[in-house]
Amino acid sequence: MNRPAPSGTAPFVLSVLDNAITGVGLSTQEVFEDVISLAQLADRRGFHRFWMSEHHAMPGASTSSPQLMVARLIGETENIRLGAGGIMLPNHVPLMIAEQFGMLETLAPGRIDLGLGRAPGTDGATAMALRRHHMANDEFPEQIEELLGFMGNDFPQGHPYQHVHAVPGPWQDEQNQVPRTQTGPDVWILGSSVYSAHLAARLGRPYAFALQFGSADVLNAMQIYRENFRPSTFLDKPYSLISVGAIANDDPAEARRQSATSAMGMMRMFKQQGFSILHPKDVEDYPATLQERQFLDEWTDRTLHGTVSEVAEGLEELHEQTRADELMLVTGGHSRAIHARTVELVAEHYGLPTR
Repeated sequence: MNRPAPSGTAPFVLSVLDNAITGVGLSTQEVFEDVISLAQLADRRGFHRFWMSEHHAMPGASTSSPQLMVARLIGETENIRLGAGGIMLPNHVPLMIAEQFGMLETLAPGRIDLGLGRAPGTDGATAMALRRHHMANDEFPEQIEELLGFMGNDFPQGHPYQHVHAVPGPWQDEQNQVPRTQTGPDVWILGSSVYSAHLAARLGRPYAFALQFGSADVLNAMQIYRENFRPSTFLDKPYSLISVGAIANDDPAEARRQSATSAMGMMRMFKQQGFSILHPKDVEDYPATLQERQFLDEWTDRTLHGTVSEVAEGLEELHEQTRADELMLVTGGHSRAIHARTVELVAEHYGLPTR
């Protein structure tokens, strides 16, 4: 893994995560066009990577297959790294993921990231439809080991998959008597708990913490990862990323209104009403109980929102507390124009180099 250096005036590397947030009144086709535009904007404005994360059966998130969108974005961007942050590996067969990301890496050598998570990315019933057995989560470390074995074509002697090969990949190059054409995508371990920190440290892989889902363990997770990290052939010292909700706007009141739409989506999901991103007016008119109002206020404030200076202050405080190498803006809100404005303002604030 090539360790990126911070650009502009930011003391950390900056990246973007877009979950194809699809608000009420917007079509998936419209949103996918906006995702492409946002990736192009992030590429042009000097961000390091652009990720999407796997979600299922959610009206408000259209990224059921991040790898399909990555395939499209390869031809729509030039420099920015592209990837899944992440693929929920227990939902998949490791061989298929090795093949799919082998194809992506072949199409865009040196630009592909594969982030691996173990959450289902959906509700319980949909998880059952995806996974078929309830022990899939417990097998996550073994699934990663299997995936890496396929990607490196280096299963040990006697392994049941020793003679099973992912194509494209190193085995195909060997059989076709050509130089090895790829080293494979950069593989990350994702999570929002200390479990993932321990796993990333043991495997010697870069670690991404999803702060947008909660903050209870982020400091412990970062410390555990750094203190327990084992150097590997892939990474000689720890490298960490934190993704955090961020909405910057010229009007701080509008930024808060948009953040509240994401908070409402989370409340609806917890109440098993479906993760929907309502229009800001509908969120404002919602007759919340005292308990619901407390929830909405708390989740609204979990997203860094306000002017770009206020958002930047939050990013810098987070960096100071966690010492993460990279911060990833999780764009949110009902308005897709707000997503783009956030990326523009943060790039301008930190003087990222325009490509």
